[in-house]
Amino acid sequence: MTLKQNFNPVRLFAPAALAAAGIVFTAAPAVSASLEELQDEGTIRIAVANEIPYGYVDPAGEAKGAGPETAIHIMEELGIDNIEWVPTDFSSLIPGLQAGRFDMVAAEMAILPQRCTKALFSEPNSSYGEGLLVLKDNPKDIHAYTDFAERDDLKVAIMAGADQLEFLQELGVAEGQMVTISANSDAVSVVSTGRADAYAATGLTAADLASKSDAVELAENFEDPVIGGEPVRSWGGFVFAQGSEDLRDAVNEALAQYKETDDWAETLKSYGFSDQDLADSNERSTEELCAAQ
Repeated sequence: MTLKQNFNPVRLFAPAALAAAGIVFTAAPAVSASLEELQDEGTIRIAVANEIPYGYVDPAGEAKGAGPETAIHIMEELGIDNIEWVPTDFSSLIPGLQAGRFDMVAAEMAILPQRCTKALFSEPNSSYGEGLLVLKDNPKDIHAYTDFAERDDLKVAIMAGADQLEFLQELGVAEGQMVTISANSDAVSVVSTGRADAYAATGLTAADLASKSDAVELAENFEDPVIGGEPVRSWGGFVFAQGSEDLRDAVNEALAQYKETDDWAETLKSYGFSDQDLADSNERSTEELCAAQ
């Protein structure tokens, strides 16, 4: 079976266009499509946050990243032969599911207790650590999230909705030291122009951003943040609206089988995930992660 992938910006902006034309519809309550309905229709809408290497749509309209490429294989296994990819801001992923704008998220979103109260998560597809994007040559000698707690003259950028906010808060970083941005693509300019002294993100994200500009670099000798006595590590999974247990369960079954293959390992490694990242992806269950304190 050949899987068809669509990137349809018209679908994303159609409500605004209708409103501008004076055509108004009363919004119906969002109802999650069942697995059977998605299979009958043959189409599923999957959101990404345009975050390399986790999930993004390239200039040619092709979905790339650890999340989308795994999702493509899973949809083939489930008999859904068409994917409509919906790029959106990271902070809009769970609200978008709740509003019925898409059926699933493939952004390798970290599985966290507070998110588990709002949406359903698959078992982990990936595991990854933290990092910092800093100015070239790191003139302010920043190597850890704790540097911002210890030095109140420093400012750190974070992406809206990302879990770095919680990490920094736990470490005692003041709200006034944080600069919130809406997308990873803004991080290089925020750091290079001095609006922030660093950008806190996962190590893979920070490394990818560093490769795009000579003005910034990945902080060397980075010290992993330790919260509650444990080094911070995230586990990323697929996300679904509450009420979509049948879809979540089917994805879990296909994912478990796929993670036993060399193809899955080669896909994640092609996006910079290490052997340790792959091994660690099996060290925590979603039940454990959702129940974590």
